[in-house]
Amino acid sequence: MSTPSLPTYDDVVQAASRIAGAANRTPVLTSRTVDEAFGAQVFFKCENMQRMGAFKFRGACNALMKFSPEQRRAGVVAFSSGNHAQAIALSAKLLGIPATIVMPQDAPAAKVAATRGYGGNVVMYDRYTEDREQIGRDLAQKHGLTLIPPYDHPDVIAGQGTAAKELFEEVGPLDAFFVCLGGGGLLSGSALATRALSPSCRLYGVEPEAGNDGQQSFRSGAIVHIDTPQTIADGAQTQHLGNITFPIIRRDVDDILTATDDELVQCMRFFAERMKIVVEPTGCLGFAAARRMQDELRGKKVGILVSGGNIDLAKLSGFLAG
Repeated sequence: MSTPSLPTYDDVVQAASRIAGAANRTPVLTSRTVDEAFGAQVFFKCENMQRMGAFKFRGACNALMKFSPEQRRAGVVAFSSGNHAQAIALSAKLLGIPATIVMPQDAPAAKVAATRGYGGNVVMYDRYTEDREQIGRDLAQKHGLTLIPPYDHPDVIAGQGTAAKELFEEVGPLDAFFVCLGGGGLLSGSALATRALSPSCRLYGVEPEAGNDGQQSFRSGAIVHIDTPQTIADGAQTQHLGNITFPIIRRDVDDILTATDDELVQCMRFFAERMKIVVEPTGCLGFAAARRMQDELRGKKVGILVSGGNIDLAKLSGFLAG
């Protein structure tokens, strides 16, 4: 197998320019309560306030904006547990591109409804018995569609990196930066921006404890494939890192950490009660790991990327009431 060509920070810069008129420049929030508890300056980059409610819009929009006229006419296909699905559907709608989205049968109802609402043609599958990647490849081949995967694609990675680029431009260099990890699109894109704009910053990827394939891969030096993990962090229920994301993560990330579902619920509750924002479980991964490490972060300048806020209200109320 040939070595894939890896995106660079220049690709992130070009993506930022390309999507500037479409993507939101999301706010950076702070909390006196968090700063006092950590004894540090903590900055939350709030991608839960991005269009369609998650950072995924950045990568999807960048990828689709680079389509040729022929690709635009034929259409796009993607597979996703929810946020990439919505991102592709919305980006395709804005650009007049037909979109087919492969989604798991147990995807959050709100994410499925939003994907359909943006005009996406949703094809359902069973995430525990069927291979979404193969379904996507089959649809692409049969109908002449362009497959845009949720993370292992250079244009997607470059687009995701624009969130970290904005954070560093707003707050300057950081001592530590925590980014959630599923397949690695956000983390690898963030790594490109981090090494360019804050080279000495310690960069941590954070994934669910029940699905620590990234941590195993990082420490073993080879991509580890796992069964679909059982976790409330549905956006991080990936089974493996990508052939493009993994080498960037191995090169540029300092460590991969994990968080339990209970810790994610605690963070969701804090965000709702104290910061008045809705954050989905996956979006809490970075904060959960930082809370566990807070003694080591004393006196530091810390960034946390809040990846998204798409969660069914019934589920949210259940978590908060528990």
